[in-house]
Amino acid sequence: MLERIRIVLIGTSHPGNIGGVARAMHNMGLADLALVAPRCEVIAQDSISRASGADHLLHQASVHATLEEAVADCTLAVGASARSRTLPWPMLSPRELADRLPTECQPEGARVALVFGREDSGLTNAELQRCHAHVHIPTNADFSSLNLAAAVQVLAYECRMAWLSQADAPAVVASDDDELATHAELERYFEHLERTLIGIDFHDPDQPRQLMARLRRLYLRARPERMEMNILRGILSATEKAANTKPPKP
Repeated sequence: MLERIRIVLIGTSHPGNIGGVARAMHNMGLADLALVAPRCEVIAQDSISRASGADHLLHQASVHATLEEAVADCTLAVGASARSRTLPWPMLSPRELADRLPTECQPEGARVALVFGREDSGLTNAELQRCHAHVHIPTNADFSSLNLAAAVQVLAYECRMAWLSQADAPAVVASDDDELATHAELERYFEHLERTLIGIDFHDPDQPRQLMARLRRLYLRARPERMEMNILRGILSATEKAANTKPPKP
């Protein structure tokens, strides 16, 4: 289970924080670290020092230009956020997230991304809307700011406790029909959906009124399977054909 959990850091500005995250991950048995547009050197004296023996995670970390690239193969993405800043989004506590992980990580192709934002500003609204749910660490309201590595440590600990609680549970084999759509497949669907809605004059991109954000929330909450996603894409293609709109790019 732990091998299927990815820690994603966006726009980290200090190498020491990346090193601290690597140490927190290694403490709890996590090894998949992805960095999105880091604003500092990944391999530096500060990061190696703060990693305290977990610097192998720094060397094997993947680096991506965008969040979409970092979570393209993931079936669940959860963004760490102090609050939902626009539309209300499904919100979990660390323990509630941990309770879901054994089931989420059970299928062979499952990948779970825990996404953390910048030290100074966190995750943007657009990044939060690309997550299925948000997780909030209930800190002291009078002093709520958490160091990045500390926040990762809290969630990594909950991941490990969930893994330990399920270590002796029997494996459940899922059929191919039950495979959840990946983040990349969902993004292609959202692009297709927006093109179709524009083509049939249902959606005006100049006056969006949060339509696509609300539809994102709907489909991310529904957790569609790959076969269901194919059906939905087929419906969009048929809609475009019936409306004599330009067919989607392959």
